[in-house]
Amino acid sequence: MPDRPSENWLQRLRDMPNDRPAKTFIVAFTVSLVCALVVSTTAVLLKPLQLANRERERQEHILAIVERLPGVKELFATVEARDVEAHVVELSTGNYVRVLDPADYDQRAAAKDPQVSIEIPAKHDIAGIKRRARYAPVYLVTRGDDIKLIILPVHGSGYVSTLYGFLALAGDANTVVALTFYEHAETPGMGAQVDSEEWRSQWQGKKAYDEQRRVRLGVALRPVNPASPDVSHLVDGITGATRTGEGVSNLLRFWLGEYGFGPYLEKFQS
Repeated sequence: MPDRPSENWLQRLRDMPNDRPAKTFIVAFTVSLVCALVVSTTAVLLKPLQLANRERERQEHILAIVERLPGVKELFATVEARDVEAHVVELSTGNYVRVLDPADYDQRAAAKDPQVSIEIPAKHDIAGIKRRARYAPVYLVTRGDDIKLIILPVHGSGYVSTLYGFLALAGDANTVVALTFYEHAETPGMGAQVDSEEWRSQWQGKKAYDEQRRVRLGVALRPVNPASPDVSHLVDGITGATRTGEGVSNLLRFWLGEYGFGPYLEKFQS
């Protein structure tokens, strides 16, 4: 039986002197091609797992917010994923987008895609994010037919990093229940105090909007005067981390405003 073409080709390659440039090139090219195929195949195979892990981490952070709230055990008995409704919202209109699955939607990736994102005008980009996705996920924690929590993903520039977190509002779409950041690289011992339980606990009960529906929620430059008319909207500034505090204020006011979840929350209230 005659040799197959592939065997002839391999035999000729083996018979070439090792110092021939052609053999060196062919071997190097083949090794590179195989390595590239292995890396590409691995990336494709692992992507669903990576997406699933990312979604599970987000879900764990959301449930962690709920589980930390005073009285939540009495309210929900146990907080489970079934208590959380996930939706995707068109930010400009405040309407739900039924054709997008919140489990598959990646807001960060969408913000980088000009086809599904918008550039924020500089005068309105107080959060320093430059672009935002046209759509964003929202999470509703329910008890029967009642909506107890509205959980919104928020992000924006701090002092040395971008802060990513969740803002939880009560069913009135105005009273803050919790604010937590799950990713940032602020200065340890200073800006990183946004993670401290003492500082996070100050947010509970604050009001996002005033009676004229102006966004007022934020961080004061110093401890808030109990007699100040802003006491219902502001938490104490972080000592030595003024820039981080300003970043938190700006990102909250952006996402609660017209370029963020403002249209959605206004519809929710009405």
